[in-house]
Amino acid sequence: MDITIKEFIKGAQEAQGVTVIIDVFRAFSTACYAFDNGISRLLAVATPAEAFALRDKLKADVIIAGEQDEKISPGFDYGNSPTEMLTGKLAGKTMIHCTTAGTRGLLNATGATELIGAGLVNAGAVASYISTLNPPKVTLVAMGYRATERAREDMLCAQYIADLLQGKDPDISDEAEALRTGSGSRFFRHENLGFSPPTDFFLCTDLNRFNYVLRAVITTAGYAEILRFDMDH
Repeated sequence: MDITIKEFIKGAQEAQGVTVIIDVFRAFSTACYAFDNGISRLLAVATPAEAFALRDKLKADVIIAGEQDEKISPGFDYGNSPTEMLTGKLAGKTMIHCTTAGTRGLLNATGATELIGAGLVNAGAVASYISTLNPPKVTLVAMGYRATERAREDMLCAQYIADLLQGKDPDISDEAEALRTGSGSRFFRHENLGFSPPTDFFLCTDLNRFNYVLRAVITTAGYAEILRFDMDH
């Protein structure tokens, strides 16, 4: 199994084989918590304009969640926040998800043979799933902060998945905790509390909380349909 780690939108565009788009803070953590709280369908788009257009087209019980540059976009129902996913009324709803890094990463990974979204909360499940496939090539794409700056949490998650795929069982608890005073420190700044509460940090770093994979399929309509695949079945 050839495992490559890449970064940012360019990395997603270059990705080949089974491709994992990694966004710990917060896109795919948010997606995992949304499924856990009962959404029936998850659709990923690249821009707010696409989110609104898709909502108008679906005319179903639809909510829009996400952010641009961390803050909730005007007209969205929820931010890109695991905390909001825990407390929101999501059961049975279709959620359209739009973020600066994670969802754009998915939609740029057009060379993938299979496409997966991951964070620390489901990294172990992702590694187990890929191991069952045993593909010749895996690309792990760390999307980074706003898809432009290297993010320690995404690189940590990528290396963790790579290690698991190579038969190692690393203990990354200390490194995950250290994110609190590093790249995760923004969750504890007073000016950010309204859109990225401290609870988001702890929810995003709850390693292997979920035993399911987010499998994504890019549709001809231009959005990605994200399917929950449980590993305990």
